[in-house]
Amino acid sequence: MDKKSDLFLAIVAGDAAKAAEVTKNYLGQGMNPQAILTEHMIPALGDVGDRFESGELFIPELLISARAMKAGLALIRPLLAESSSANQGRVVIGTVQGDLHDIGKNIVAAMLEGGGFDVIDLGIGVTPEKFIEAIHDNHAPILAMSALLTTTMSSMRATIEALRRAGLREQVKVMVGGAPVTQTFAEEIGADGFSNNANGALALAREWMQAKANASSAA
Repeated sequence: MDKKSDLFLAIVAGDAAKAAEVTKNYLGQGMNPQAILTEHMIPALGDVGDRFESGELFIPELLISARAMKAGLALIRPLLAESSSANQGRVVIGTVQGDLHDIGKNIVAAMLEGGGFDVIDLGIGVTPEKFIEAIHDNHAPILAMSALLTTTMSSMRATIEALRRAGLREQVKVMVGGAPVTQTFAEEIGADGFSNNANGALALAREWMQAKANASSAA
């Protein structure tokens, strides 16, 4: 995208009112909700994330940009659910305990919603106990955890151990991600998968649900 759209610019600037206004206008013009998400919202948050990693932006800017995206996403979320051909499954997602960063988590949650998944977003600083409670209450077969700080990555391991203690580990696929998270770390803590981008997270979730459907039909 050479010329940045009004929605892209509103999210990058952290202008929630403008983001909502532009999103509403796009919808009024008949723009596809999925296109609004993938062509404007996700690239905007990706840009903010890149600027944060380069030191150009700081945590306050991250948070206000995330709020701006949420303002627009609130308008298209119901339409994304309606336009999906079928519910792909349910995903519990959150940023782990001790970590208040949610740009990456928001992008993945938005991509999953756009891909037809029912997403239960627990927000930031989520304890293992809250993850377990949400999985149990919503019968979710997928858990997605995000961390931006190396000091909070241990919470991912703690949550997986809590899943085992609760007797839910065999019923739930766990994916992890975030700037410091690697495939090697995911394997070390016993996660089922890792992705460093939203497209990969969606593909992984779809792969798991397809495998589950195949196993059910073969039983």
